[in-house]
Amino acid sequence: MTYQFKAALLVVIVVGVAGTAYTFSAGGNSGCVATGSSATNIWRVDASAVGDSDAIQAAIDAAAGQGGGIVQLSAGQFNIHRPLWLKDNVALSGSGLATVLKASARFLDSKGPHGGHPIVTTEGADDVTIADLTADQSGDVLDGNVDGRLNEYLIDVRHSVNALVVGVATKNPFTYSIAVVGSSNFCVRDSSTVADSSGKYNQLDGIHVTDSHSGAVVGNRVDQRRGDDGDDGLVAQTIGAEVYDVIYRDNDVRGGSHGAGMQLAVSGHQIRNITIENNRFWGSPSGIRTGYYDGGTQSVHDIAVLGNTFFHNDGASVTFKGDLENIRVVGNSICRSGAIKVGEGAGNTVEDNQQHC
Repeated sequence: MTYQFKAALLVVIVVGVAGTAYTFSAGGNSGCVATGSSATNIWRVDASAVGDSDAIQAAIDAAAGQGGGIVQLSAGQFNIHRPLWLKDNVALSGSGLATVLKASARFLDSKGPHGGHPIVTTEGADDVTIADLTADQSGDVLDGNVDGRLNEYLIDVRHSVNALVVGVATKNPFTYSIAVVGSSNFCVRDSSTVADSSGKYNQLDGIHVTDSHSGAVVGNRVDQRRGDDGDDGLVAQTIGAEVYDVIYRDNDVRGGSHGAGMQLAVSGHQIRNITIENNRFWGSPSGIRTGYYDGGTQSVHDIAVLGNTFFHNDGASVTFKGDLENIRVVGNSICRSGAIKVGEGAGNTVEDNQQHC
């Protein structure tokens, strides 16, 4: 069944009875296990001269009330006045990057479930998809330095199982751009982030995975260094739980001036069983590194750094220190980047890496 919502009018019109199968999958050999929503019924929301987040949320709620559905957005700009909250088995899909969810002048007047300002949150929802759209947090025109700024993030996958983010571009962040928090069986692929502000914000990470497991970050383009405010490009971080069984593959990454291409950030729990493979880390203060926060001394183990390219990074290509075990740095290519530094630990291997331009 297909439904249509006119933005700003909140009118529901049944325009058909035969649902069109429209599914998302990770596909290929990406390592993604997430498939997102399996729903086929479609709720259409068309942008008007003044796009309205209320119409999108109404469609999400209506789809969830029917056991799930695809909220299909037209091309055009939707002015987002408050965070959009996905529900179980709902896909929020644009019509490509010409579909823009843009934080409006009223956006900071409302908060997400954790007191932050996400454009989209999946808080507590399973089997969800966010696809084929641009999300603009308007950090260039809004003053995002508000209470709770880092409580939630621009695209916020949180406390979800089987969440898929695919074909999403983020712009003008004042938080992390795409974050996965306390979730499992997730996939972030074929998406892009950019941080281009200077002197306005801090901690502008690209794709940030916290307290999550069994997922993949693949085929993304991350550039946190167009301005001076950007931080790490990719992150695996532990605060309240381990991060494990996550693949980072085929990403093109430039870390920001305040970070690295990728950081394994330890604070409270160990990081283990991480594969970092066939990525390009370039133009960053450093390539891949470990970091320890809030007294964290937990181990980092069973990490594979395989077949990556490190190009024109200011500092070391790889730096692993702390309590390490089974760190394998093998078959990487280094061009005008610093050395590979891996501390002592049982099973640690550094071999077949080449200086090659």
